[in-house]
Amino acid sequence: MSARDGFRAPAEWTQHAATWVAWPSHANLWQDNLNGARQAVAALVRAIADGETVNVLVPDDASQKIAQAALSARGVRFHRIPFGDIWLRDTAPIFLTGDGGRLASARFAFNGWGGKYILEHDERVAERIASVVGGRQFDSPFVLEGGAVEFDGEGTILTTRQCMLNANRNGSIEKDTVEGMLRETLGAEKVLWLKEGLKNDHTDGHIDTIVRFVQPGVVVAMEPDTLEDPNRDVLRSLLEEARALVDARRRKIEVATIPSPGRILDEEGRVMPASYVNFYVGNEAVVVPTYGVRSDDKAVDAIAALFPGRRAVGIDARALLTGGGAFHCITQQQPCGLP
Repeated sequence: MSARDGFRAPAEWTQHAATWVAWPSHANLWQDNLNGARQAVAALVRAIADGETVNVLVPDDASQKIAQAALSARGVRFHRIPFGDIWLRDTAPIFLTGDGGRLASARFAFNGWGGKYILEHDERVAERIASVVGGRQFDSPFVLEGGAVEFDGEGTILTTRQCMLNANRNGSIEKDTVEGMLRETLGAEKVLWLKEGLKNDHTDGHIDTIVRFVQPGVVVAMEPDTLEDPNRDVLRSLLEEARALVDARRRKIEVATIPSPGRILDEEGRVMPASYVNFYVGNEAVVVPTYGVRSDDKAVDAIAALFPGRRAVGIDARALLTGGGAFHCITQQQPCGLP
């Protein structure tokens, strides 16, 4: 589909025309963490709005008034589009670019992360955003969330077996079939596979919480620094796997490391899938989730060093994490391009 027509998913650090987010609006989902989630989203918008337009979804008048009061930065635009919840990385379209600066969008089926969270309107968010943006629209019946794939912009896609081969997405499916779909829909030339993600991750191992490209041929991954880290074995295995990868341009992947936040627990004492790798790369800023632990500053500084020319902004993501993710999970970039 898109590959035949010359379109490809660009790297996140490619210049954006806009970032899409949704305003936390559903008290029944967020409960006591609603205000905290709103504060985190507002801080994110302030951090990136100087460098690009921020398009904010609001479901109704009441939510828009609250959002407008909190988001006073220039360049913020509101769109009356209903949504189930704010995880636009997985429900918004994946934007593609092609020859001559053309812009297109790829839409996939969405089944609530394997049937775990079926919320009204989520299945139509991608369609509605794509209609606002315009340009060519590619539609696939394949179940795919944006957080499950990571792009270097040069034809290499990273993903995990735990998610992409999970029967709760597309039934029993072979790796070759997935690779063919990614070539057709997102312009992949080579797909690199890692095994699994973080403990208690309801996305079944999304790549955007474990290993991310920071430039072609270079990824960043977390390294445990305590014996108590609940993901110690997984993180060590991921480092070994990543160091053995070779990309579409025949480069051996270089792996930069940052600390892991370690054991982050919810109010009931359960391990949460906290990750510094779930950062978002805006035009002028990289927004890094923090968790109120000793490794926060070290992680922010390490990520800043990976993105020279952008300022790194650490923002408390503990309220967002109660919903299952952080800043990359709630954003979707729209690269520059003509519809």
